[in-house]
Amino acid sequence: MVSMGRRIMLFLYLICLALLGELSTSWAKDKLLDTSKLEMFVDALPDMPKIQGFQIANGSPKAKSLTIGMFKKKWKFHRDLPPTPVFAYGASRSTATVPGPTIEALHSIDTYVTWQNHLPSKHILPWDPTIPTAIPANKKGVPTVVHLHGGIHEPASDGNSNSWFTAGFKEKGPTWSKRTYHYNNNQQPGNLWYHDHAMGLTRVNLLAGLIGAYVIRHPKVEGPLKLPYGDEFDRPLFVFDRGFYTDGSIYMNSTGNNPFIHPQWQPEYFGDAIVVNGKAWPKMMVRRRKYRFRIINASNARFFRFFFTNGLKFMHVAADSTYLAEPVATNETLLAPSEIADVVVDFSQSKTDEAVLANDAPYPYPSGDPVNESNGKVMKFIINKNHEVDTGRVPNRLIKYPSPDLSSVSQTRYIAMYEYTSDIDEPTHLYINGKPYEAPATETPKAGTSEIWNVINLTEDNHPMHIHLALFTVLEQTELVNEEEFKGCMSKKNDAVKCQISKYARGKKIEVAAHEKGWKNVYKMTPGYVTKILVRFSYIHSNTSYSFDPTAEPGYVYHCHILDHEDNVMMRPIKVIKWED
Repeated sequence: MVSMGRRIMLFLYLICLALLGELSTSWAKDKLLDTSKLEMFVDALPDMPKIQGFQIANGSPKAKSLTIGMFKKKWKFHRDLPPTPVFAYGASRSTATVPGPTIEALHSIDTYVTWQNHLPSKHILPWDPTIPTAIPANKKGVPTVVHLHGGIHEPASDGNSNSWFTAGFKEKGPTWSKRTYHYNNNQQPGNLWYHDHAMGLTRVNLLAGLIGAYVIRHPKVEGPLKLPYGDEFDRPLFVFDRGFYTDGSIYMNSTGNNPFIHPQWQPEYFGDAIVVNGKAWPKMMVRRRKYRFRIINASNARFFRFFFTNGLKFMHVAADSTYLAEPVATNETLLAPSEIADVVVDFSQSKTDEAVLANDAPYPYPSGDPVNESNGKVMKFIINKNHEVDTGRVPNRLIKYPSPDLSSVSQTRYIAMYEYTSDIDEPTHLYINGKPYEAPATETPKAGTSEIWNVINLTEDNHPMHIHLALFTVLEQTELVNEEEFKGCMSKKNDAVKCQISKYARGKKIEVAAHEKGWKNVYKMTPGYVTKILVRFSYIHSNTSYSFDPTAEPGYVYHCHILDHEDNVMMRPIKVIKWED
């Protein structure tokens, strides 16, 4: 019986793939690579190319238009690994990189980007047509669309999942409206990143390499801080995990955890090779002075809990896209997928000539497997023995933004996270508020207002929730008591008020970490807890209204940033409405 069941599952899987012309060559691939066979710390840390998102005319910065393409090419992730087929962003195929170029924008200076899809007719990785997915009518082409994560800009430039397009704009998704995206950069200075956001393909398109950094600078505001600056001392660090076959190609599972339901989809992707700026376990030569690292977790599902093996500290100066009011020192830092830790590390404090950046976060987080020798190491810093004068500093005060004003709250909402399982107790899909993505928007905030969202995590996973357009602060995290009883009610009524949430949200509280008490766009929603956040649908650095119409189509979204969850389909629309006096 078991043997017959396996044959049926395999048959259904092959039929499903063949119908879409996606029969993977992975059947003929070499075996999965044992990453422990790769020597660590042999490749130098790359510094990704930079593209200015502004131009200087008559001594003043002016708007600039960029053209950035998506290309298939080969990339060397490790000295001893064959070149890997990837999808990469760049101004041309020859200059495209993984991650892509860092776009450096200036506050209040417009950047226009025409994102061009030059990808082939078929994907380099397996994908699953049984989850809601962007599928071209002619079944040819790789759908893509770019989201600027952390950006505050018009809906048409937000990279809605259904605004996808194929090579040459031959086919376009139902909400596609323009070739050139407009980023007005009127928000606070900080760290953003751009990545693919196509419906049902986000996890495979990012896995293929479609990621890149975007920094908004404001010299008049940031200059007086005198933090470490310049290409040598201020570095973005893109950290992500990958698995590889011995032929160098990227590993992506070809069989799902519920093959009868989803032939390919699995709830989390993990790889044992830890990649930083496109190299597996790189090394970096540093001087005995302060460096600023903008650390972006670009993994599909892996959390990192970073620490230095020699005891060096992280001095946090910003979180996600926003500066902190004052620096916060930590011995370790937990970073969920898509979160950004902006830290200063002072290598003059090292008592050794080497420091390994390591990781000890279980996967899946928080109750999964412990790290192993491969995924427990990230990169090595080799520290110059000579001491030197350091002009960089970390001031006692950074940038103070207005604190959340509870008296201004216009609406309170309850956001419940659900995971659904099959008869064999394997996840089949995940929903927010028990609704599929295409159901009409239930989150309809008024532009310029603040809301309280009580996020109820009824799953066993920690979900990093990302809200497009808005910024939020975390107020408190409260454990659910008698959680199974509450879950039972929610599974029937799907209404936190009717299920008397106040009766259950009265357990122990988790203190919000000091370096995460500022304004964020992603936060880790602890399983079995209610996380209360204040969400602001306006700029936080000024009293001015958005410099665009946030009520326009196709609107915005919020979702879990574990990409395998987002794709199937832990994502819901946000429809901003006009403020009426």
